[in-house]
Amino acid sequence: MTMTATPEMTDTKTVYLKTFGCQMNVLDSDLVQGQLEAMGYRFVDEWETADVILYNTCSVREHAENKVWSRVGELKSHKTKNPHVILGILGCMAERDGKDMVRKHPQVDLLCGPGELDQVPLLIDNAMKTNLEDRGGVRNAKIALQGNTHRRSATYSAAADTLENLDLSRSFSASNHGGAAYVRITRGCNKFCTYCVVPNTRGREVHRHPDHIFEECKKLVEQGVREITLLGQTVNHYHYDVNETVTIEGVHQPQVGQILSPNRGTGGPSPVFSDGVVSFADLLARIHDDIPELERLRFITSLPRDFGNDILQVIKDRPRICRYLHLPVQSGSNRLLKLMNRGYTVEEFKDLIDRVREYLPDAELATDIIVGFPTETDEDQAETAELLRYCRFKNSFIFKYSPRPDTVAITRFDDDVANDVKKFRNNELLGIQAEISQEIHDGYVGKTVPVFVESVSMKTKKAAGNLADTSVTLGWAPEVAKEVTQLAGRTTGDLIVCFDGSADLIGQTIDVEIEKAAPLTLFGKLAEVAKTCE
Repeated sequence: MTMTATPEMTDTKTVYLKTFGCQMNVLDSDLVQGQLEAMGYRFVDEWETADVILYNTCSVREHAENKVWSRVGELKSHKTKNPHVILGILGCMAERDGKDMVRKHPQVDLLCGPGELDQVPLLIDNAMKTNLEDRGGVRNAKIALQGNTHRRSATYSAAADTLENLDLSRSFSASNHGGAAYVRITRGCNKFCTYCVVPNTRGREVHRHPDHIFEECKKLVEQGVREITLLGQTVNHYHYDVNETVTIEGVHQPQVGQILSPNRGTGGPSPVFSDGVVSFADLLARIHDDIPELERLRFITSLPRDFGNDILQVIKDRPRICRYLHLPVQSGSNRLLKLMNRGYTVEEFKDLIDRVREYLPDAELATDIIVGFPTETDEDQAETAELLRYCRFKNSFIFKYSPRPDTVAITRFDDDVANDVKKFRNNELLGIQAEISQEIHDGYVGKTVPVFVESVSMKTKKAAGNLADTSVTLGWAPEVAKEVTQLAGRTTGDLIVCFDGSADLIGQTIDVEIEKAAPLTLFGKLAEVAKTCE
């Protein structure tokens, strides 16, 4: 949505924006920041100095929500003393809680769900024009939520989609992001796993036109971006029928994801596509082949179901697509996978792992696991442990189950696994994964690997006392760090590497000789330095 800046909006108002949650939220925040900066707002690092305080939120786990509630509570007295300050809640918590959030926390001035982020400037402008002295009711809050309609039509093409304009008009500075960028290819999800809030907070699955995705990637590379990560709740289910494109006011509209018949057990193509449909494999190949200046292409996250050999073949044939797959399995128990509505079995997941090893023997894998899902037994836990050992993930994101409002699981199943049992099982799996991660990392010691340098390391940030916002991971390079300092980057397999070097290397790909390995991090030195020392 394009807006004309008003005097209220261009009077050098300051904004503090804090992001919680996944990479999708990071991208959403980047897009919001870009449109606000283009309208005259200035962003600050300290919330106490801001005219507008925005929290972009996550509802996937209770812990993430509790962080936001704590921040909102802190701001109650601050807003009493500074009634001109605008407090806005963006993202999944805003969508899930809706007006109840404002009733419980009247200090909140605006709510905006992830499907309405193009409306943020207008909401802020309206809030600033509203008499903020009367905090007695919901009527003062400015609200933009998808609601039950999910903003999208039930037809094949999405309804007039002004949110697409937010992606198309993004403002980006490669120097502020360490030369890396996220690009959204899909929004929402149609999978309805029983524990997950995403279909309710981000709406149904919607796929962007491939030309829009390609042009955005090309533009980013022209601006100096060297690594792009394609984002979606389920990237491997991306598909777009160019023969059915609907154009409104010159903009190709996204398409609602269709229910496709997968070739389960055959290895692909992932779904059965008709002529004229651009698949995820097609999209990967086009971006790689037609933007040769792009050094690295990544993607997250993939649903193990329907991950076909067509995708694996494209990765195998194209060296600049990173050898890394994030494949959330959630459990090693077929019984629990069925209760979770994941749509695959442990045997099918192992088959996928075997196919990955066949096509991409140098690939590194990661996964997500939920511990303590309702009715989980010791036998289920043992099956998950066995799956960890079979798959040998480089790392696993392991979390204790917490019931989420508005999910099927919270109404269908009792949360009957005791918290101390969850904690024990969680630690057990973390221990197994730590052993596997250490073994994988040990195999890199003595090797020289290309590393894309993302930022100064956490060690350097702590030394500089700059941990005010640890959610910022890319491009943090204070002037004092122009000298030799510790840097952090990633291999093509997504392994974290720390080494000493100048912060001028941020955003570049350099060779690092690995000297030491820990379960979560590799340590090394620049290959040129290593040769000099020999």
